[in-house]
This record gives sequence, C-alpha cells and structure tokens, in this order.
Amino acid sequence: MRVITGKARGMKLVTLEGEDVRPTTDMVKESLFSIIQFDVPGAQVLDLFAGSGQLGIEALSREAAFCTFVDKSKDSLDVVRDNLTHCKLSGLARIENSDSINFLKLTPQRFDIALLDPPYRQGLIDKVMPMLDRVMNDGAVVVCEHEREYLPAEEYGSMRLRKRYRYGKIMLSVYDKDIREAED
Repeated sequence: MRVITGKARGMKLVTLEGEDVRPTTDMVKESLFSIIQFDVPGAQVLDLFAGSGQLGIEALSREAAFCTFVDKSKDSLDVVRDNLTHCKLSGLARIENSDSINFLKLTPQRFDIALLDPPYRQGLIDKVMPMLDRVMNDGAVVVCEHEREYLPAEEYGSMRLRKRYRYGKIMLSVYDKDIREAED
C-alpha cells in the first residue's frame, strides 16, 4: 500500500493485519481520486472509518487543506498516526478516537469531502449518511466504498447520488450535497 501521487507520492503505508482489515486497493483508490480530483485542493476532509488512514493521507498528499481521521479502534489510529508521521503530514491532521455516529452527533466541524470505507455488512452507510448532512458544507462530496451487492439509497437528506462506479466486487457511490437556494 502506497501514496499514489502528490507531495507524499510513493511513500509506503502500513496497515493492521487480520481478517477484519480490508484496505482499499490502489486501483480503486486511484479511481476514487480521479473522480474527485478537482474537489480535493484546499478541502476540509473527513476520513470517517479511517483504518490505516490511506484515503485521508492520499487527499492530504493531493493538497487537501486538512483531514480529520475518525476510527473507534485505538490500534487503527496508532497506524494512522505512524503513517501521517512517515509521510510528514501530521500537521495537517486531527485524529479522533470515536465511534462514527457519536463523532457526527457531536462535532462542530464542517467538511468539503467525506471518505467512507466502513466495515461491510453492518449497515453503517445507511446509519451515517443522514447524519453527514449536518456536517457537510454546501456543494460537498461524499464517497462511499462498499460491496457491490449493497446499493445505498440514491438520496439522504440533501445528499444526492451523482454516480456509482463498479470495480470487481467493490463499488463506489459518489454523492453531492445540494447547494441551498438563497432565501428571499
């Protein structure tokens, strides 16, 4: 696993071992960032189920302004911390040891991009997508990685499906947050 491009290009990233760990493949990660490439520079990013932190680190390498990494596993966050230090990106990041739902309920932060790669078959996308509405800026983008057998809804509050992309057994569902109409 490595950073594909940007200021940390080629840096190797470590991940936890075990059956519950499912890092995003380089092919899917490269496709994901091709889809949102123009949204990344200067963005406030949320890596909600951070794991090793590879998605948020890729965003930082590609000139995102800041990334908040959230995971309920202390071991995962230790890996994120090590990967950020190795890539010299620690100053652009905040690490939160929290359950995703509690984080979304309590955070005052607002984000331009949310990257979601939750554990499969636990219904977490359906649980957190409605909550993201509150913390995402108008015009924000949310990318959900999930198994191809599961199709998240086409709409969650003001989050609307832009497009789905299939990569073998994995799918990406990309959502845009509608920009609110100015009130008269």
